Amino acid sequence: MNETTVCVVGNVATQPVFRETAMGASARFRLAVTQRYWDREKNAWTDGHTNFFTVWANRALATNVQASVSVGEPLVVRGRLKIRSEQRDGQSRTGADIEATAIGHDLARGTAAFRRAHKVETPSETPARPEPNWETEPTAQAAETPQQQQSQEPALVT
Repeated sequence: MNETTVCVVGNVATQPVFRETAMGASARFRLAVTQRYWDREKNAWTDGHTNFFTVWANRALATNVQASVSVGEPLVVRGRLKIRSEQRDGQSRTGADIEATAIGHDLARGTAAFRRAHKVETPSETPARPEPNWETEPTAQAAETPQQQQSQEPALVT
C-alpha cells in the first residue's frame, strides 16, 4: 500500500473534540506547525509560515488524546497524510489531515508523566486454563508408554 507517512512537531491549536461512535472512539484537533529559521540579518531566530493540520485519532488513541492533550501543548504526531479538496461558498479549499498512528508530547520543550491506560476486560466465554506446573516431576504413571499401560490391564475372561 502506498501511503504518505509524516511526522510533524507543533502546538495544539484547538481543544480536542471527542466522539463515541458505533465504529469506536474518535477525536480530532488542529495542530499548528510553524517554520523557524535563523535570520542572519537580524542575528535571531524568526518565525516563518504556519501550517495547520487536522489530526484524527481513532479507538484507544482517541480516548488517550481526550485525557492527555490540551490547547497550547507541544506534540509530535506521526500518521498518514491525506490532502482533501472541497468546494465551500463557491471557493475551492484544500486542507491537510493526518490520520494519527502515534501522538506524544514533545519532551524537548517540557516534561510529561506517563500513565499506562487500563484496558477494559471483557469476560471470556471459555474458562481460563490453569498454568502447568513445570517444576514438578512427571508421575510414574504418566511417564509410562501406552504399551506398558495395556500390559498392566487385567485380561477379560469369557
